[in-house]
Amino acid sequence: MVSPAAQGRPLFPYERWKGRQPASAKWYDRRDYVFIEFCVEDSKDVNVNFEKSKLTFSCLGGSDNFKHLNEIDLFNNIDPNESKHKRTDRSILCCLRKGESGQAWPRLTKERAKLNWLSVDFNNWKDWEDDSDEDMSNFDRFSEMMNNMGGDDDVDLPEVDGADDDSPDSDDEKMPDLE
Repeated sequence: MVSPAAQGRPLFPYERWKGRQPASAKWYDRRDYVFIEFCVEDSKDVNVNFEKSKLTFSCLGGSDNFKHLNEIDLFNNIDPNESKHKRTDRSILCCLRKGESGQAWPRLTKERAKLNWLSVDFNNWKDWEDDSDEDMSNFDRFSEMMNNMGGDDDVDLPEVDGADDDSPDSDDEKMPDLE
């Protein structure tokens, strides 16, 4: 058997990361897309590779041109041809088109590992599963039900004592000063 070193492969997987550090990143989920923002200022030589179930990001960043490398095995499949990225002075935003629209991603990664460089972007997070048209249809059904309730249109409701909106309430009196 030939050793991995003799075959030109590193002995340990982390050796290919030697001298590199993952870039800090934030992510959030939408109905059709997943967004990942790699927070690297003054990035150069940005390379983003979208695969069906994996994202690889690398760049040089900061004033010291530090090497960054992130490899993410994604929670679910994406459409690599419809996924894009955009570089700004402060970050690189990746827009991943979901393979299956409408399916929520409870996490970004396939594994349930806690990655210290990855966090949820709560400023952009939206619980889109709860924002369905179903809520409005329930309201419409409620309005329809109220309109269809039986009753005579010409029935007068009895007068209620104290229902005069112009009279001051007893709790409108001035409060005593605190000592």
